Amino acid sequence: MTFSAHPPARPAGLPVDLDEAAHHCLVAGFDGTAGVPDDLKRLVDRGLGGVILFTRNVRDAEQVRRLTAELRALRPDLLVGIDNEGGGIGHLVGADAPEVPGSFALGVADDPGLTGRCADALAGHLASLGITVSYAPVADLQHHPRNPIVRTRSFGAEPARAARHLRAWITATERRGVASCAKHFPGHGGTETDSHHGIAVDPRSYDELRADFEPFRAAVDAGVPMIMSAHVVYPALDPERPATLSRRILGDLLRHELDFDGVLVSDALEMKAIADRYGEAAGARIALAAGADQVIVAVPDLEVTLACRDTVLGALRTGVLPEERVREAAGRVRRLAVRYAVPAGAVDGWDAGAGLEAARRAVRGRPLPPGVRGAHVADLFPPPHPALNWGGEDLLTAVRAVDPSATGTAVTGDPADPDAVVEEILRASGDAPLAVATCDAGLHPWQERLRAALLSRRPDAVRIDTGLPEGGALCSYGRGRVNLRAVAEALAGT
Repeated sequence: MTFSAHPPARPAGLPVDLDEAAHHCLVAGFDGTAGVPDDLKRLVDRGLGGVILFTRNVRDAEQVRRLTAELRALRPDLLVGIDNEGGGIGHLVGADAPEVPGSFALGVADDPGLTGRCADALAGHLASLGITVSYAPVADLQHHPRNPIVRTRSFGAEPARAARHLRAWITATERRGVASCAKHFPGHGGTETDSHHGIAVDPRSYDELRADFEPFRAAVDAGVPMIMSAHVVYPALDPERPATLSRRILGDLLRHELDFDGVLVSDALEMKAIADRYGEAAGARIALAAGADQVIVAVPDLEVTLACRDTVLGALRTGVLPEERVREAAGRVRRLAVRYAVPAGAVDGWDAGAGLEAARRAVRGRPLPPGVRGAHVADLFPPPHPALNWGGEDLLTAVRAVDPSATGTAVTGDPADPDAVVEEILRASGDAPLAVATCDAGLHPWQERLRAALLSRRPDAVRIDTGLPEGGALCSYGRGRVNLRAVAEALAGT
């Protein structure tokens, strides 16, 4: 299926079909909500494989539908995707996205049927917007306590638990005609570095790493059509290159040992683990040579995407990048597009309450303290991750929705004068019950210091964890809206 509204001029030196195949291997981000930039239109005309949307492309549901329709009017086989994990990954909040908790809370509830209902809601909403590629679910196992990037995005640390929830998620998404994507192969949960910010290394032995392969093996068995690679170096697998650029990992391990023949897509090339050491353009060439079928260039600056494209075309002309490798990759992308590029017709409704049910079951599955009313909530949490959390929701808003008498203070970063912040919180709380909430305080020492100072003065305070559990009386297992709503209900005893 190929269509071009205005056939573009193509540079000499490559056959037209090979030029198109090379473009199939690219997924581009772009800026704006009102229409498709001219540079992107030219890429689509040349055969661009897909686009990835972010919050910057979303104003409301009708606008997103117009945008996806405009993209497909340029080329019906263009794949339109988005990160859609649930929880704090909230690019579609403005388009009335269903509210579901992150994967860790689903793993705590441990009801694959409920996970399937949450995944169905997310996929149904995507289909209604004309988006048919979901870069989810996360298959990483969260087992390193100082991992800064996976955490509540994971279904947990147990391979079997993650596997059964991945199967439920993938099956539900497939029923909606939306392509799911298990990520980040072969697992990002054993690192201490966020690959958005630098080179991440997982130093474990091959035998230790094998458990991390199991959720991906389950995803392949469930028919997942896409897998995303990790920008992580695994010395036991390949001492030189991160997985995204490693033929040993993408070829020998994923293609041969796990027998995956779907589309292998890279994580975004502008992440510093790739960009700082190799550069995005060289990263694109090396990833494709190593066995990736598509590379994502998510930045809105299309000059970066064009530089990646030009490097790939140059490598094809010189033979550095084998023609047969690009044709193989493009063939997989075409097969994916035949199945998923064009949305199905009318979209049936979904269970809008599944997410809150799951979030409640995660919190209420533990012994809870008696409910308190009229509490002062000290909510300590880091700024939203620029690539992941676009909501920055606060707990006080959720508490006040169930207990209007509650008050609170939000602290969203290391304060210049922590003693003054502590005194202000204690003054504002007065004789009211105090609740002290932190989010992954072990990664953010300023939270630990503030919490300790508050608890030393108010040992009666209720402790709340809004990330992974750290010994608090209540834990939401995430900062998605429904996570915070559920823990707020538990706090208030409603």
